Amino acid sequence: MHTEDWPSTAEEALAVQERLRDRVELADDCPELPPTVTGLDVAYDDNDGIAAAVVTLETAGLTVVEQRTHRAKAVFPYEPGLFAFRELPPLLAALDRLERTPDVLVCDGHGLAHPRRFGLACHVGVLTGLPAFGVGKTRLVGTHAAPASARGAAEPLVDGGEVVGAVVRTQDGVKPVYVSAGHRIDLAHACRLTLALTPRYRLPETTRQADRLSRTALR
Repeated sequence: MHTEDWPSTAEEALAVQERLRDRVELADDCPELPPTVTGLDVAYDDNDGIAAAVVTLETAGLTVVEQRTHRAKAVFPYEPGLFAFRELPPLLAALDRLERTPDVLVCDGHGLAHPRRFGLACHVGVLTGLPAFGVGKTRLVGTHAAPASARGAAEPLVDGGEVVGAVVRTQDGVKPVYVSAGHRIDLAHACRLTLALTPRYRLPETTRQADRLSRTALR
């Protein structure tokens, strides 16, 4: 799907989600420890402008390999559960500017942990064909028990009787994050990579770097 075909109404967007979600691949073919990880994030200004940032890090040392940004105006209204339609056009443009194809995409948001099981991580995975998963700061759907306080503790995130993600404690005593598979990676693998990307802080280094870059791009 190209941006010129992008939905402009909630009804059109819902139809796209229904059509594309059957293309999500849940079989895991992502390397256990991929050579690189690419974080995606966006920042907004007060005039509906968006700065998208993608940052590729070496997985082993979490050093920046490559980074790109793209600024644009939002082409879709603010609608809960449809954020991907605001964020994906500039994110896809930024991804297109990378010289190296990402090994796996780490989204600041959700994958299967979405009302229609098609969050940002699923959407970008299907459109790019790349492995992708989401690490959300807050819960969008489902219920869960509180994970133990130690780093690495996790509990299933359940919605409608289905496990759609995991609630993972990335640092001792800090608020957990919400991990969900998006495309071509399973939940357990996504949780392992999330912990590999959070050696010091609550959020993955991919998200931290992409967030910082997107905010700088707005200036």
